[in-house]
Amino acid sequence: MDPTLIQNIAVYAIPVLFAITLHEAAHGYVAKHFGDDTAYVMGRVSINPLRHIDPIGTIAMPLLLYFATKGAFVFGYAKPVPVRFDRLRDPRWHGMWVALAGPTTNFVQAIFWGVLAVVFALGGVNEPFLIGMARAGILVNMVMAAFNMFPLPPLDGGRVLAALLPPRMALGLSRIEPFGFFIVMALIISNVITNVWMRPIMALLFQLLQWILSPLQMLFS
Repeated sequence: MDPTLIQNIAVYAIPVLFAITLHEAAHGYVAKHFGDDTAYVMGRVSINPLRHIDPIGTIAMPLLLYFATKGAFVFGYAKPVPVRFDRLRDPRWHGMWVALAGPTTNFVQAIFWGVLAVVFALGGVNEPFLIGMARAGILVNMVMAAFNMFPLPPLDGGRVLAALLPPRMALGLSRIEPFGFFIVMALIISNVITNVWMRPIMALLFQLLQWILSPLQMLFS
């Protein structure tokens, strides 16, 4: 077994667990705030990763793809947090905020890892594992934020788009949801999402992150 693969898995493990855990917990927390306590009652508003890990989607599939492609292609998912949108006080707009909570939490985590990376650099820390983990934390959360905002249900971006569309068009979009996973997988395999969506959105997010971190860098430079 390639030691580099094992090292990469160790570097990415903690950032990935935090990324998926806080993403899902954020959905449940905001849903509870707006009137639906389904996720809260089921114990899904939690920072315990075990409550969000899907054995197949979070562990088996990413590892299989990672080893099979030598890291060139990795895809996975956590257990979706149950949300009863009909229980929200305003299903349309509150549902949009519930959807945005996950990607927003990922971007906030990217800022945290970015601050950590800057602190390491300014402090002269040269431990490869710690530096690699900070970089992995930025990348993982940027990928999750950008990917989940793709405007197709059942992804978060699909729910945001549904809230912004007129009711009749939103209803038509919602009918895609049962097939959304398969459509998304086809778009991933064909590199459509990567080329058309992920690259420009991640470039924008990285520019925003750099703008946020620049005062810290200038302060201690």
